Amino acid sequence: MTSGTTPGLTRFNTSAEGDALAALHEVCTSSVWGRKVLAQRPFAGAEALFQASDAATAELTAEDLAEAMAGHPPIGRPKEGDPTSSREQSGMADASAALKAEMLDLNLAYQDTFGHVFLICATGRTGEQMRDAIRERIGNSPEQERQIVRTELGKINRIRLTRLVETTEEENS
Repeated sequence: MTSGTTPGLTRFNTSAEGDALAALHEVCTSSVWGRKVLAQRPFAGAEALFQASDAATAELTAEDLAEAMAGHPPIGRPKEGDPTSSREQSGMADASAALKAEMLDLNLAYQDTFGHVFLICATGRTGEQMRDAIRERIGNSPEQERQIVRTELGKINRIRLTRLVETTEEENS
């Protein structure tokens, strides 16, 4: 991962507050998380940004965590027209119809159990790995699951922040 200043980080550090907050909202839909990270600007490097993100994620209340999770579509059903969602869930793109149907059923059962979407850092995972994870996690207590969700959200945020700070001006337009 990037540790120094990049053109993308410089752009983020110097952008107008509203633009920076909008960029952070694309990373994580928790408004509290976004404001806490934004308050730490400017960042000397990507690692400082990641640390601010991790600290903000650790401080999210149950309500803030719910707001963050609401920005994530169910596994196997990426947001239409959203390249980030499609890229992150690419492990399900070539899954069989049977696996996709099973994931739909498991997602619904998970949501019935916990009251929110199944959140996992899907980047680099196969459809089978995500299915196995939801099967394993559905038996967790709400407290265990909340901690796992917080950890997974932190991983997702770091991946998305890396993309934000490594994106060139041309890729951003």
